[in-house]
Amino acid sequence: MELVQLYLSLFWSFLKIGLFGFGGGYAMLPLIQHEVVEAHNWISVSDFTDIVAISQTTPGPIAFNSATYIGYSVVTNMGFGNFYGILGSALSTLAVSIPSLVLMTIVCAFFAKLNKNQWMQASLSVLKPAVIGLIASAALLLIDGHNFIDYKSWIIFGAVFLASVKKVDPILLIVLSGIVGLILY
Repeated sequence: MELVQLYLSLFWSFLKIGLFGFGGGYAMLPLIQHEVVEAHNWISVSDFTDIVAISQTTPGPIAFNSATYIGYSVVTNMGFGNFYGILGSALSTLAVSIPSLVLMTIVCAFFAKLNKNQWMQASLSVLKPAVIGLIASAALLLIDGHNFIDYKSWIIFGAVFLASVKKVDPILLIVLSGIVGLILY
């Protein structure tokens, strides 16, 4: 019974994240952190930061990768075996995917008809600042004593931020940041 309740909690948590996580994976990070770290205390802040880092390095959207990893970790950390962890992984990933799948199916069916609609344009213009705020919130959540440990970290961050404002290729910035990090640390 405990496993079923855990699965239901995982499913409901990630379904809520999928429903209210407008703006993509980075905008979902504060919601994911709230659910798994604060509301349910399934993982620590440090583990969450590690999960975000791992999710960024693996192919696919960060929210799906996080859901997959968290679903597995939560179930296995509760003492259930790997098979049950894989089921938790699949369930969490499915739950975070369902709202997007349903919404995109509906939007695609009606997009041609609604593309010129003034109400649709107005609602999209309202969502843009909210998405920017959620992404900024995700970035601020990741800045802590474990990630920005000294002035070198802040210098790397500032240099990459300025370079991104100047439209330097993001892949180049990631590679150079990794190289500088390896050299300095």
